[in-house]
Amino acid sequence: MQMAYALIPGEIYPLGATVVSSNNSVNFAVFSSSAKAVRLCLFDEDGISEIAQFELFKGEGHIWHGQIVGLPQAQLYGYRVFGDFTPELGLRFNPNNLLIDPYAKELFGEFNPSPAFDFILSSNENTVTEKINNLDTAAYIPKSRVANLQAYKGKKPNTPWHETVIYECHVKGATINNTLISEAHRGKFLGLAEPAFIAHLKNLGITTIELLPVHQFISECFLHGKNLTNYWGYNSLNFFTPHNAYLSHGQIIEFQTMVTKLHKSNIEVILDVVFNHTAEGNNQGPTLCFKGFDNESYYRLDPINLSTYINDTGCGNTLNISHPRTLQLVMDSLRYWVEVMGVDGFRFDLAPILGRNHSGFKTHHTFFQSINQDPILNRVKLIAEPWDIGPGGYQLGHFPPNWREWNDKYRDVVRKFWRADLGLLPEFALRFHGSNDLFEHSGRDCSASINFVSAHDGFTLLDLVSFNNKNNLDNGEGNRDGHTDNYSHNYGVEGETDDAQILELRLKQQKNILLTLIFSQGVPMICSGTESEHSQNGNNNAYCQDNNINWLADQNIFHKSVLYRFISQALSLRKQFKVFKQSRFIHQDDALFDLLWFNKNSELMSEIDWKQDDNHILGYMLSSKSPQNNNDVLLIIFNASPEDFTFELPQIHTVKHWQMRLNTLPSPDFNKTYKAQQSIHINSQTAWVLSADKEGILSE
Repeated sequence: MQMAYALIPGEIYPLGATVVSSNNSVNFAVFSSSAKAVRLCLFDEDGISEIAQFELFKGEGHIWHGQIVGLPQAQLYGYRVFGDFTPELGLRFNPNNLLIDPYAKELFGEFNPSPAFDFILSSNENTVTEKINNLDTAAYIPKSRVANLQAYKGKKPNTPWHETVIYECHVKGATINNTLISEAHRGKFLGLAEPAFIAHLKNLGITTIELLPVHQFISECFLHGKNLTNYWGYNSLNFFTPHNAYLSHGQIIEFQTMVTKLHKSNIEVILDVVFNHTAEGNNQGPTLCFKGFDNESYYRLDPINLSTYINDTGCGNTLNISHPRTLQLVMDSLRYWVEVMGVDGFRFDLAPILGRNHSGFKTHHTFFQSINQDPILNRVKLIAEPWDIGPGGYQLGHFPPNWREWNDKYRDVVRKFWRADLGLLPEFALRFHGSNDLFEHSGRDCSASINFVSAHDGFTLLDLVSFNNKNNLDNGEGNRDGHTDNYSHNYGVEGETDDAQILELRLKQQKNILLTLIFSQGVPMICSGTESEHSQNGNNNAYCQDNNINWLADQNIFHKSVLYRFISQALSLRKQFKVFKQSRFIHQDDALFDLLWFNKNSELMSEIDWKQDDNHILGYMLSSKSPQNNNDVLLIIFNASPEDFTFELPQIHTVKHWQMRLNTLPSPDFNKTYKAQQSIHINSQTAWVLSADKEGILSE
């Protein structure tokens, strides 16, 4: 069989498997700085039988390369890499391990745990050393497949940051129960592209979906023993291939099709990407790809003991972004998803790792500089999760100017404010108004803050107002996993209840939080399922629950939800105000806007008001200074206290009337118009939005 193909040296670039149409061949190129030989292995169409092997040529820059003439374009293949197995020197070569191409664009088959991947220990007196495993892994690992997907041709929305509203969702969980979507596409990429789901996003007011990881991933071995899986997907096997389980018909072009259809509806696609670690884990983890090609280049190793991995991720290993070839891998992956797959940006999991070298986190790390100078990547949306567990791992506010960041300080203070914690008013105002203390120092605007209160990690919004304590027993870790400080409140009953008063208060508190989120300065992010009051039964770390704990309800139920209508109303209202059509920070002496803060007596906030620990009431007004925009005046009143109070509506400029636009009462009347200086009754634990100079029926 091998004689049917001709091997010629080919080219060292591009890396990966590249179809060469001019001579009906495929060029293969991989990096390994310490290997003694690299063997390309071809497999039959079932991925079972190894039908040919070719020794690649070693070229410049430690690139091993070869071109196979006459090879089918969908050929399955893998690599066997020869060299020293001396873990104490950082070398883990083992030709018994069939390896996935780091640049594979498509994978065939599934990973199956096997003793063939196990590490072997040898004891000699007081010394324990690792020995090579002589079992072959080819039967248990996906095969790389030659792919030739063309560049993305669709028109991208290019939504400005100040107009962006993010909807964080899981490909499977968002549609698996949705009867409005064809059965074959539920839980798949194409399900997100169906008219019913797109209409759902548009009706809510979403501009951008942020997908939990879609790179091919596998479950950690310890989950297999518990009959659990890595549902979230933060365990990447490869950085170029779409996750096979999300394909309806096994064709990677389905991802591109999804993006095209979303773009036609003016919806952007952001990917949550995991470049901080891989699925190979620590020294006890399986050798699947990077370990077997060049362990000491792709990973950060303990300089004192090169057989172990630096674990700033908590997942066993840490990618070595400081190495030129690892950095190139990440950059090539990002460009591929933008140029070929068509995505609009990325959210980087545990992002401080990407900017950390041996001396700590650096805002000017080579990774950030590489993106900043890249003509493709410096134009896409870039979002950092600005923390990890490594040294100096909390870096909120320290990312480069073209980056946005998940703002957990915003999340926490909004949660605590609405459960009426003490002494929060100054920070609540700071976070609500854009968190300039975190971002303005580096010339960034308020869109640098990705504001959120719930996300995939942690309590859902409903659970936030239903549980005092996490309930993660289903995860099989004795409820030890997940955050302990959730700043939640159950309002009298832990979990589900049929108490009408508690249910009414929980709904009102969810609306209070959502109103705060949507009218804050910055970019709002809404977690999928919020609009349908989805509960995870108190599980705040549901990463391994591939079931109804994570799966959202049927979309038919969504449209009956009070929160669905409330979010839609609030986002529609947000778009009407000029202040949300720009991103710069607004201060007291702003040239275009007046900014005023009121106390519960309708007076301007004093220093004493700000310092009063038990003060849970705040009024906020932004008004345009332009005479042509006297109707662009926004007044928001927050009452997180358990008491009602009366607020006198302010007189400003030529404003004579105020119109009720939104509040969190069970049955609000949005047709009412009040006179300036008229007093209105503000109920306990409610939030109100009014605008100026609108026609309506006067309320006496």
